[in-house]
Amino acid sequence: MDIEHCMSRKAWDLPFLAEPSGVAALRRIVRTHLTVWGLPNLVEVAQTCVTELVANVITHVGVGTPTTLVVAMNGTHVRIEVHDPDGRALPTLRSATSTAESGRGLALVAAVADRWGVVPTETGKTTWCEIATKLARNDAHVDSPQVHRAEALLTLYGPSLARSGSPTRLGLASCEEAAITLIADLLHWFRAHGQDPDTALDRAQTHFEAELSAAG
Repeated sequence: MDIEHCMSRKAWDLPFLAEPSGVAALRRIVRTHLTVWGLPNLVEVAQTCVTELVANVITHVGVGTPTTLVVAMNGTHVRIEVHDPDGRALPTLRSATSTAESGRGLALVAAVADRWGVVPTETGKTTWCEIATKLARNDAHVDSPQVHRAEALLTLYGPSLARSGSPTRLGLASCEEAAITLIADLLHWFRAHGQDPDTALDRAQTHFEAELSAAG
C-alpha cells in the first residue's frame, strides 16, 4: 500500500442545540476537521454552508432545536448534513431578492456548493450539500510539503507498504504503526541528546496547531 493511502477522513457527527450563539463554534470545528483532513481550501465554503443550514433550522424550526451536524466524504466530495426533528415543511430554494426576508440562505448554499437537497427521515429531515474536492480518491494524500517529507521518512519504517494493494484497515494500521514508531524514535533522539521529550512534543504540538490556524 502506498503511504498516500494512509489518509483517513472518517465521518463525524455533532449533536447540538440550534442557537445563534453556537454557530461560531460550529464554524471553528468544521475548520479544524477539514484542515486535519488536508482540505483547508474548502473551509470557507463549508463554513458558509454550515452557517446557512443551521440558520435555516433556527429560523424555520426554532431556537434551541435539537440538531445534528454530520460531515463526511461521499466519494471525492465533502458532504455536510444538518439533521433536525421537523419533517413537516421541507425547505425549498426561492428566488431571493434584495428585499426578501427568507430564501437567501439556501440560495447561498446552492451558489457555493456543487449540489444540495433535502431528505425526509423517520425522525424529521436532513438538509445536505456536497462540495467537490480536487482529490483523485477520497483517501488520497494531501499534496503539501509537510506530508511529502513525512511520507519520505515513513518509507524507511515500512518498506513493505509500497508493495501492498488497495487501501484496507490493515494497511492503514500499518501506516499508523510506522508513524508511531518514527515519533518514538525521534523522542529517543531528543533524550539521547540531553533534551526533554515532553518539551519536544509540546513544541511540536504548538507548531502543528499554529500551521493549522494559518491554513484555516
